[in-house]
Amino acid sequence: MNETIRNLKERRSVRAYRPEQISEEQLQTILEAGTYAPSGMGKQSAIMVAVQDKETIAKLSKLNAAVMGAEIDPFYGAPTVVVVLADRSSFTWFEDGCLVMGNLMNAAYAVGVDSCWIHRAKEVFASEEGQAMLKAWGIEGDYVGIGNCILGYRAGVLPEPHPRKETYIYRV
Repeated sequence: MNETIRNLKERRSVRAYRPEQISEEQLQTILEAGTYAPSGMGKQSAIMVAVQDKETIAKLSKLNAAVMGAEIDPFYGAPTVVVVLADRSSFTWFEDGCLVMGNLMNAAYAVGVDSCWIHRAKEVFASEEGQAMLKAWGIEGDYVGIGNCILGYRAGVLPEPHPRKETYIYRV
């Protein structure tokens, strides 16, 4: 089987991480893959913020959990979080950001890193605290949170795939 197809079929969302950080080489490869995601008219409306600082991750985790009304770690102890945002002025901002998220997760698996898409970035970065974080990071413009791609090495075994539903594909 083609290696790319195998990676696409084998990648799983992981929800338990070991504390050790991924390598700089792995992170750079994953981020570069994100920059090659398709985008509407090639406008590249999405941006990525790679966060490995424990204090910042803890703040992001707390804000994310607050959106759910919970006191848990929605990042499952992952040592790296890549926040994906997209410029609302682009007609395809949402789709562009989603494609970046997909590239990040697939590239991560290809280089031996586990990942999971964590939602609620939209709510976090629409908040006053989220907007303050963007400003502190030097990000200006009308950016909307798309998702948080958590990265790390799994604690445990790779989850089994869910069976594919029978009505996934229709041919006409």
